[in-house]
Amino acid sequence: MPEVMFAGPDGRLEGRYHHSGESNAPLALVLHPHPMHGGTMNNRVTYNMYRSFEKLGFSVMRFNFRGVGRSQGRYDGGFGEISDAAAALDWMQMVNPNSGGLWIAGYSFGAFVGMQLLMRRPEISGWVSVAPPANHYDFGFLAPCPCGGLLMHGDSDELVPEPAVRKLVDKLNTQKNVTVDYRVCAGADHVFATHADTVSEAVEDYVGKIVARKALALAAD
Repeated sequence: MPEVMFAGPDGRLEGRYHHSGESNAPLALVLHPHPMHGGTMNNRVTYNMYRSFEKLGFSVMRFNFRGVGRSQGRYDGGFGEISDAAAALDWMQMVNPNSGGLWIAGYSFGAFVGMQLLMRRPEISGWVSVAPPANHYDFGFLAPCPCGGLLMHGDSDELVPEPAVRKLVDKLNTQKNVTVDYRVCAGADHVFATHADTVSEAVEDYVGKIVARKALALAAD
């Protein structure tokens, strides 16, 4: 799990990067929760998703947004953080020019940034959003959403009521060629205090099936 430092738009950014042994492995970028509320790349849910992608054979990175840990710069209300995530993708794509697909995964504020990035980078082929703050940010920009993904939320979330997220899912599922796999985690609060392992299991199940399906389709060609 080597430490990496790479150029961001507002200074150097600190990350952790796992390089897959497969030359054309898919890439995954994992985004942490809100920097102003203690969010870092070492957050448990963020770390668990990182490890899940690693287990699935991905080259995967998690990193600290500007102003967090050893990352330079200062919090920019979400706008600069989208640029930070884009810089992380650029770095991974430079290191992996022959990658077989690109996934974005985010938790809470990271889910919002990830979905913003999804609309800006057409090469993203899949996404995972955990506890997206659907009552704090307007997700109306997902029109049309480029592809389906996995969305997880706790039914005991005290910060983002589950009905707000279900409304977002229902809206996305009406879009053509978009299917959101929505999994409500019974008893989980916003920080998934005792349910981080459930997130790992869901990521490995959902992403694993899609990767296997893609490999099967390539083998059949």
